[in-house]
Order: sequence, then C-alpha cells, then structure tokens
Amino acid sequence: MQFSPVAPIAAPDTASPWVVIDTNAWLDLLLFDDLRAQPLWLALQGGQLRAVATQPMLDELADVLTRPFIADWPVAAETVLARAQALCCIVDAVPTPDRLAPRCRDLDDQKFIDLAWAWPAAWLLSRDRALLTLARSASPRGLRITTPAGWAAHSVPSAAA
Repeated sequence: MQFSPVAPIAAPDTASPWVVIDTNAWLDLLLFDDLRAQPLWLALQGGQLRAVATQPMLDELADVLTRPFIADWPVAAETVLARAQALCCIVDAVPTPDRLAPRCRDLDDQKFIDLAWAWPAAWLLSRDRALLTLARSASPRGLRITTPAGWAAHSVPSAAA
C-alpha cells in the first residue's frame, strides 16, 4: 500500500460515521503496510469515515513509535504520527456520556472505549483483545468494536470477497 504524504484528504461527508482507532490499528494502517488496513485507509482518505482522537491517544501512539522495533520499518515515526494527526479530528476531552462506558480490563485502553462511547462513534477499531471483548456490551448502544479487517468485511463489499 502506498501512502502519499501530500495527498489531500477529502472533506468528510457530514453523514460519514465516526471511528475511533486504537494504537495498534494505527500501526497496521500507517506503519506495517497491512493490506487488511487498505480499505480503512481509502475510507479515511475519501471521507467515508471520520476519525476522532484525543491528545492522550496520540501521545500513546507517539510513545509506541519511540520503541526499538520501529527502527526496522521503512516509515519514519514522525511521518506515522503526522499522518495519524492529519486523518483525525482531535478533540480536547471526552464528552460526558449519558451512560458509563463498559470497563476495559486494560486501563491504558479505557480512553479508546470512553471516547467511542461518548462521541458517539459508530466504530472502535482495534486488534487488542481487551477492547475486542467489549464488542457485545457496546453493541446495544450502536457501537461496533472490531478489527480493521472486520470493519472492511462489514463495510466494503469488495473486501468481503
């Protein structure tokens, strides 16, 4: 998958669903060149999805990008972070939800479910088991928690083939 750092991002349709993307899904999308993330990239670039994040989420991504394993990948950490920031609507704080979000076993991941629950986002994309196990409890609210590949299989007809 080829990413263009200067490609303009289409203005999202105001009817486009919101998505919260966790750190490991950002890495799949912007660093690891995971082909299963290509439909997500195209949807974000084309404005069919609108990503939302808080600064602590981006800080976590920045922290992960300082780890030694990143040196083995051909994309600079600064480029990955800049692309994530360009694809997101960055909000200052999580709005107060009308009901408490499900509790995540991993406290570091709670910020993702809290934002997705309160925004409200239609999707929370992750490969983290602690977040994925919350899918059933989030479903009645209309929040779908799945992997980027699961999102593509559900949302992109050609991805299911």
